[in-house]
Amino acid sequence: MPNYEFRCLDCKRRVILFFTYADYGKTSPTCPHCQSPHLQRKIGRIRVARSDESRMENMADPASLAGLDEDPRSLGRMMRSMSKEVGEEMPPEFDEVVDRLEKGQSPEDIEKELPDLGAGMDGGGMGDGGMGGGGMDDDF
Repeated sequence: MPNYEFRCLDCKRRVILFFTYADYGKTSPTCPHCQSPHLQRKIGRIRVARSDESRMENMADPASLAGLDEDPRSLGRMMRSMSKEVGEEMPPEFDEVVDRLEKGQSPEDIEKELPDLGAGMDGGGMGDGGMGGGGMDDDF
């Protein structure tokens, strides 16, 4: 929609005005509160639509994967970011593991404290090629 946000330099109010695309730049805006012509255009937030492929490429960037084996906090942040990008609801176990990683707990310690984690999802736990080896598993 061609709504434009301004700030009145005289009364300091935020003003949203409607202009057709043809009128914008040809019509001088005035403040509806004090009738001042001294308005400053504000640029609002923008959204960028990205394809699933683009989001997945971003997550697979080798630079963002460096050091995940040594730093549980980074691994937790990356896993949380991936879950947001994917947009699917994750099981409560996922949040438990990510919370622990973000607090600095090692994947090995998590596996020791939660030995049944992931059982029943694909028949294996974290030690079946999952987080216990420092990598990631499709269980999450």
